[in-house]
Amino acid sequence: MPRAVLIGPPGAGKSSVGRQLAKILECEILDTDLEIEKKSGKKIAEIFTEDGEPAFRALEREVVLAALTTASGVVALGGGSILDNEVADYLSKSSIPIAYLEVSISQAAPRVGFNKERPLLALNPRQQWMSLMEKRRPIYESLATFKVATDNRKPAEVAQEIASSIGAK
Repeated sequence: MPRAVLIGPPGAGKSSVGRQLAKILECEILDTDLEIEKKSGKKIAEIFTEDGEPAFRALEREVVLAALTTASGVVALGGGSILDNEVADYLSKSSIPIAYLEVSISQAAPRVGFNKERPLLALNPRQQWMSLMEKRRPIYESLATFKVATDNRKPAEVAQEIASSIGAK
């Protein structure tokens, strides 16, 4: 069982906070977006373009559920993985500490750069991000064990707060 799962929108810092948290907890980090790229041999943007979002989401479900059932360290989930009913159901029934990393659009924008590596944010990125958050925020909030604000904070600070929240160091 993972020590902690990080959820949140693009730009919240799941990958960078996850790496810092793994250092604090002295464990591995499993970033599901990176696992998807390894497994498919393609960048996420390529999967969306070449295979479509449904194919990406199916692969994402497989990778995320495997991570949640086999990883023993920190797991950083892709921002949209919580939209999958199987993933959300698994998370809601688990005892894994789930940290929702909150971020404002003003902080997320420079972090993600709203570039082509983020296919769902390719056209009108700010509006797309706001639209994603309108749909996802209630899900993030319902699944989270606790929320951590990331605005104007370094990944190490956020990771330390999470470590304290789960009773580590």
